[in-house]
Amino acid sequence: MIEIRDLSVSFGGVRALDHLSATLVDPVVGIIGPNGAGKTTLLNVFSGFVVPQSGSLSAFGTDLLALPPYRRTRWGLRRSFQTEQVVDDLSVADNVRVMLDPHPLARAEKESQIAKALEFVHLADRRDALGASLNAFERRMVELAKTLVGASRVVLLDEPGAGMRQHEVAVLREVILGIHDRFGAQTLLIDHDVELIAATCTSTLVLDFGELIALGPTAEVLKDGRVMAAYLGDEEVS
Repeated sequence: MIEIRDLSVSFGGVRALDHLSATLVDPVVGIIGPNGAGKTTLLNVFSGFVVPQSGSLSAFGTDLLALPPYRRTRWGLRRSFQTEQVVDDLSVADNVRVMLDPHPLARAEKESQIAKALEFVHLADRRDALGASLNAFERRMVELAKTLVGASRVVLLDEPGAGMRQHEVAVLREVILGIHDRFGAQTLLIDHDVELIAATCTSTLVLDFGELIALGPTAEVLKDGRVMAAYLGDEEVS
């Protein structure tokens, strides 16, 4: 369970998050809102890249704001970015393996976790391929595999479906839906594809100009008049 209380972030005169409070309990939670709503800023606070001016943020009883970024990684915080971070001259398996460097695990355990993650994202047969040889979809799947090793507790996905074809989004949907059951992690998902949000997220949080305007079951949230008004004239979610 994630607890966000009175979280505020300002950049100069711009309030990116405005006294945000929310309790997130479902295995997959969507985060949506129009451009500039504060969605990526919220993930940056989770990651430790942005320090809030006020508020608290805890997950499963741990005060995340008290931990530097590297300790959040050791604790189990994982993130994929809008621009994938695959290293071209490393193999698929080695791209995932570097995520385990901070963890004091036996070699056999590391290899087991890598194999499990690659099988889960349908890349087991590409484990020895170099990153440079992967297509865009495979690179995204490597990014997901990297979030699933090292005892993940919270997985942050920032627009993982960007640029995917319909059949690729279907695979992504299957993977996201399986994360909690297979790895025990809670997932927070930002994506421009509202259909993907509807298909994967039990609940959804909606931001507009840094303020919380809705939080609840996804189907209800997407029908909320305030949510539809926030998107009026801006159909793209980012």
